[in-house]
Amino acid sequence: MFAIPGKQAVTMTDAAAVQIAKLMQSDDHMGLRIGVKKGGCAGMEYTMDYVSEVDPHDEVVEQGDARVMIAPMAQMFLFGTEIHYETSLLESGFKFRNPNVVDACGCGESIKFAES
Repeated sequence: MFAIPGKQAVTMTDAAAVQIAKLMQSDDHMGLRIGVKKGGCAGMEYTMDYVSEVDPHDEVVEQGDARVMIAPMAQMFLFGTEIHYETSLLESGFKFRNPNVVDACGCGESIKFAES
């Protein structure tokens, strides 16, 4: 939908690709669908769901054995995002480095995009 020829909608760091591939292997998932929904103190939140089949309207990004599908309504918000997987002493999880975000809440769970 919002593709630029020769440029992927989102990119994954090696750590993210390894983790996504591991998650796909559990229960034979086709990949992870990422999106955004209304919620949180800043207005929007990222979503990640296991996918058993690819929706023809999804933007599909593959890296090695990892596959991410971007929900159609989220494509314009996620274009240019880098997905990273981070592990620390207290937590581990996916981090989205999104150039479209103009504000985020203090906990980092909710984001805000520029109003058009």
